[in-house]
Amino acid sequence: MKFGKSICVLNVGGTRYAFTREVIKDFPLRRVSRLHACATEKEVLELCDDYDRDRNEFFFDRHAQAFVFIMLYVRSGKLRFVPGVCELSFYTEMLYWGLESAHLDSCCQKRLDDRMSEIGLDTLSQVDVGVSGDESQSSGEPVQLTALTGRAKWLEKMRKTFEEPNSSLLAQLLASVSVIFVLVSMIMLCASTLPDWDTAKRNTVEEHRIVEAVCIGWFTAECIMRFLVARSKWDFLRRPLNIIDVIAITPYYVTMVMARAGMPGAGLGVAGVILRVLRMMRVFWLMKLARHFLGLQTLGLTLTRCYREMVMLMVFVFVAMAIYSALAQLLEHGLDLGTQNPDYASIPAAAWWVIISMTTVGYGDVYPVTVGGRVLGGMCVVSGIVLLALPITFIYHSFVQCYQELKLRSARYARSLSVEMLQ
Repeated sequence: MKFGKSICVLNVGGTRYAFTREVIKDFPLRRVSRLHACATEKEVLELCDDYDRDRNEFFFDRHAQAFVFIMLYVRSGKLRFVPGVCELSFYTEMLYWGLESAHLDSCCQKRLDDRMSEIGLDTLSQVDVGVSGDESQSSGEPVQLTALTGRAKWLEKMRKTFEEPNSSLLAQLLASVSVIFVLVSMIMLCASTLPDWDTAKRNTVEEHRIVEAVCIGWFTAECIMRFLVARSKWDFLRRPLNIIDVIAITPYYVTMVMARAGMPGAGLGVAGVILRVLRMMRVFWLMKLARHFLGLQTLGLTLTRCYREMVMLMVFVFVAMAIYSALAQLLEHGLDLGTQNPDYASIPAAAWWVIISMTTVGYGDVYPVTVGGRVLGGMCVVSGIVLLALPITFIYHSFVQCYQELKLRSARYARSLSVEMLQ
């Protein structure tokens, strides 16, 4: 901005906000931050409705109350709908200022998805948002990409390709290849535990090495690429799935280094056991399928949102288990009535019977023999059914809600991908 005073005033629907030039330059709202790059009043008027040079005041004929909530997002990082304002009207205000639905809190995203689904609307037109044709050409991409140029934009596209399987055709292709390698790796892992595997491996040792090397090579390259294009390297390293990737890949290279050094892993005692345990961590690669399948995504999102209910369920079970195991040990072994049951010699041993009874599994390996123990067993089974059913209702409703949200999001990706293919 090469004109005006050092203090800029934004007049939105009659409400005035004063900011310095430095604040305007790094403002989170794209439309406001672009004012700093304007060199003439003509460029300014492409972004706002009117401009007063004497007071250095920019006029925006927009919803004042909606902008108040948008400013709350700028300050606190939380964006929610204005009470009493139509979701679509607020969404048009968001798009005007340069925000997307992804900036909304999850509950408000659900409301917006439901509202747009009801009227069969995927996106809002430029006329609805109030964006001119010239401006839409320069800001037609998502918020994250408009502020990026050159190498940064390429990195963002690559990040979406590897992290969001439904974002493009290339992303879907890479996701399909990744799923194939995961399945092949799991088949190899399961087959390696068969009794005849060692004999088959000796007969076709070269083929097994090639398949394993190709799978590990793919996972290594994918992990490195995702790390290089990640927005935050530290956040990438903190994600559980990425930690599992590194732990599952590392044993292969450690084994190769030890083999080159003449130290076979099987004869290393504790080190060999650790390597075999880490190698078995490959089974957690199945969690990578959560990026590609709606059901696993729904399960993960449900567990994340219902952790309080899950903790409550665990508390119910542990409290009941402590009470019933103590009573069972007393009735079956502790009273010394001449019929001591050795399966209930201690409270921890009785706790195993309690947990399989409360969950109505009943393996039959441990069972009470006294009258009091059998009465207690009936009470244990009935109370277990009741206690397990209490929080299940909340978890079920959360599961249904998460499934609907992810299904709408997946449908939106599919529609955008269809438009990309037609273009």
